Amino acid sequence: MGRMNMGRLIAGGLVAGVVGNVLHAAIGMYLTTVEMSDMQRRLGLSQDVINSSMATWIIVDFVWGLLLVFTYAAMRPRFGPGPKTAVVSGVTLWLAVASVFAGLTAIGVYTEQAYIKETFLNLVTVVAASLAGAYFYKE
Repeated sequence: MGRMNMGRLIAGGLVAGVVGNVLHAAIGMYLTTVEMSDMQRRLGLSQDVINSSMATWIIVDFVWGLLLVFTYAAMRPRFGPGPKTAVVSGVTLWLAVASVFAGLTAIGVYTEQAYIKETFLNLVTVVAASLAGAYFYKE
């Protein structure tokens, strides 16, 4: 078992981060505006606070992209290279995050409708980002 190719891991992670950022921006601007407005109102969040968090969310997507490709690279020796392993590694991380957000839903941060919608859209995003990032990773 060889070492991970760190240069390719970082390149793939950046690609996955770009894909994640683009898809999350589109989702936020077009598909979840009603749910996010409801959450903003229910939690008493100001638009200034939300706007000032954008840089953090951009960084989060790049970190997430690196984690997606790292997980793919770690699973490759056991499951083999290719899209199937990229999907398995992405869905593994997605399940972890979806579980945490289920807890946030239980305490009222998200409504059930928002959780279901966001979780599905994030699954699509994770699979796309994982496939894109894994494409650039080679041992």
